Amino acid sequence: MEPELKESGSASLRDHVSLPDTPGDLERAILEKASKLLPIPSADGSIPLFNREYSWIGFNRRVLSEADDATVPLLERLKFLSICASNLDEFFMVRVGGIHALATAGIVERSSDGLTPKQQLKGIRERTRKLMLEMHSIFADRIVPELLQAGVRIDGFGDLNKKDQAFLREYYDQNVAPILTPLAFDPGHPFPFLANLALNIALILESERGDEHVVFLKVPPLVPRFVRLPESNRFVAIGSIIGAQAGRFFPGLRIKRVVPFRVIRNADIAVREDEVQDLLQSVESEIRRRDKREIVRLEIDGTADESLIKLLTKATHTLDEDVFRSPGMLKMGDLIQIYAAVGLPALREQPFNPRIPVQLASTDDIFSIISKGDILLHRPYDSFTAVVEFVQSAAEDPDVVAIKQTLYRTDEGSPIVEALAAAALRGKQVTAVVELQARFDEMKNIVWARRLEEAGVQVVYGLVGVKTHCKLCIVIRREGTQLARYVHLSLVNYNSKTVRIYTDIDLFTRDEGIGEDASQALNLITGFSISSAQEIFEHSGPQLEWRRLVVSPLDYHAWTLRMIDREIENAKKGLNSGIVAKMNALVDPAVIRRLYDASAAGVKIDLIVRGICCLQPGVPKLSENIRVVSIVDRFLEHSRIFLFRNAGASEVFVSSGDWMPRNYFRRFEATYPILAEPLKQRIETQILAIALQDNVKAWRLQPDGVYKRRVAAVPVVRSQERFIEIARSEAVRLGPYEEIIRKPGSFRRKAKKPKKREKSKS
Repeated sequence: MEPELKESGSASLRDHVSLPDTPGDLERAILEKASKLLPIPSADGSIPLFNREYSWIGFNRRVLSEADDATVPLLERLKFLSICASNLDEFFMVRVGGIHALATAGIVERSSDGLTPKQQLKGIRERTRKLMLEMHSIFADRIVPELLQAGVRIDGFGDLNKKDQAFLREYYDQNVAPILTPLAFDPGHPFPFLANLALNIALILESERGDEHVVFLKVPPLVPRFVRLPESNRFVAIGSIIGAQAGRFFPGLRIKRVVPFRVIRNADIAVREDEVQDLLQSVESEIRRRDKREIVRLEIDGTADESLIKLLTKATHTLDEDVFRSPGMLKMGDLIQIYAAVGLPALREQPFNPRIPVQLASTDDIFSIISKGDILLHRPYDSFTAVVEFVQSAAEDPDVVAIKQTLYRTDEGSPIVEALAAAALRGKQVTAVVELQARFDEMKNIVWARRLEEAGVQVVYGLVGVKTHCKLCIVIRREGTQLARYVHLSLVNYNSKTVRIYTDIDLFTRDEGIGEDASQALNLITGFSISSAQEIFEHSGPQLEWRRLVVSPLDYHAWTLRMIDREIENAKKGLNSGIVAKMNALVDPAVIRRLYDASAAGVKIDLIVRGICCLQPGVPKLSENIRVVSIVDRFLEHSRIFLFRNAGASEVFVSSGDWMPRNYFRRFEATYPILAEPLKQRIETQILAIALQDNVKAWRLQPDGVYKRRVAAVPVVRSQERFIEIARSEAVRLGPYEEIIRKPGSFRRKAKKPKKREKSKS
């Protein structure tokens, strides 16, 4: 077990770990020691696993490392800091909220790695506290001084001259004061409701007689967190402005202290099947209840005295161990507003405009192009405009009779949603499977789902308890006397904004087997009741037959085990064996056990796992043939690709689901084969091979659970930059993404073959 890190003095710390002499290195050594995942035998004592929650915290530390990397442009470092903070908020709302509820209920059932809910909470609190202290240190000691040198300032109201203060007073009077409502807490006023994640300000007021009382102000969520001073890159936090002006609400009283704080609540939605009559109404009801659930964390400014903290913990029923006394700014995820506002190109990554593959750069219509052969997109290097054009062309083409599509998360004013609505208005049969339970996007999905219904789209909300996570679109087109199916399969959401920051693999195909399977998958979602679908899931009813796709929750888990078993048998026979798997998370104990078996049999296994990895690699006689790397860079690694050597006849699959229990058993996922040989070669020898060569943004998971950044060698390979170079040299240049996404087919009239080498960096 990991030695306890005592806090009684540096001598006791040095008894447990070898520490350098300088304060900065000392802090880092402590953090590195505390961040080890420490494999624990699983609940049945059979295999070692890293804790899922600790592994996720380790991933977020890798995100934070980008904020502390001097080679990363300064505003990008600010962005990574903001992402780290936002990730932590969601982690507390969902994962910690769930574990907190189990611990409160007295549940002692152990997780797959052998920990009770209370033990996990203790470890989570320790690790997240260290992570948040490191966040504040990086921001205050490194990012803020460098921003200042670059002419970007974050000032307090009291630091400003009279002219700037006058500007902010006017801003406050016009945009903030009318919205604020001071709420006292005393025998005549109940304790106010505290909304999840909202920034609040506690004002300690003192009368002339010396009496104190507390008043609360909720910072309006619709007001920007940072107010920009005119013609400058200087910003002032809205809390500082409110704190300086709030005294005008209380004539005759003196503001003694201004203390920002906020609460984080258990915000996961759990819709119980036995209580659901209408999924839409049930989700809406759960959203309304979410803001009133139990508090799992109270974050408060470090200047708060114990009396105020005691008042807040008692009134909110918050445990003392769930209080974090912040040494700096609260709600650091809002720093993304400054990242977006500052227009200094030198402080950002070089811009990249996505390209279009040569196959699509034709004057032919998109259906004719797909008919000639499957098309692969590697996004965001290849443009999402091809996907938008696919749906828009289907809406406009008189030969298209039906469109069927899944929608998980989409953007406001989505061109995909607009195209589906337009298709329905033209009389086409349009079906949209809308996942209402897409976490934190539930209300947005409800709004645009109703808009689709108004346009005549048949909207289906899926099955309770099984999220529709696969992304697919089927276009049925009349060609002569027959109907042809054109299918688009993807991993990331049909969202024209987020696709620019996620890596993904798309496939366009007219393959009959994939078309039939995709239709059958959607029919299962739309046509089965909970009870009839459950019989299929439990394999107690008639089974569906699949030609190409592997569908969860039906057979994805069993398929994964079968594919690993095949490589084990090949290794035992002396045949070519091996697995390369790229995913976001590896959690499932049964799959990990089988990977250990494969390693012991001599199968070489390369795993590219962006986030959570519960597998312990590199252990002699257990996992010595398994290598695990994680890539954290400007784009979020999101693609899930599986390569099996198969005795020399390699097979490549792409999937919407990770190797996690939820993806195997509680979600509709689609795993599909890459059949065309050139596309298989592109994935194997280009996409996967380059990712495995990354020695700039890749981290290697060690047997003790620590991730170490790979040391750059010659040649230096930063995989995402290499993919950008490939797109610039091999694909066709488009206009600005924001313009072309609304009229994606317009480029065809101007399509030209790319030059061998393109000098432009745009």
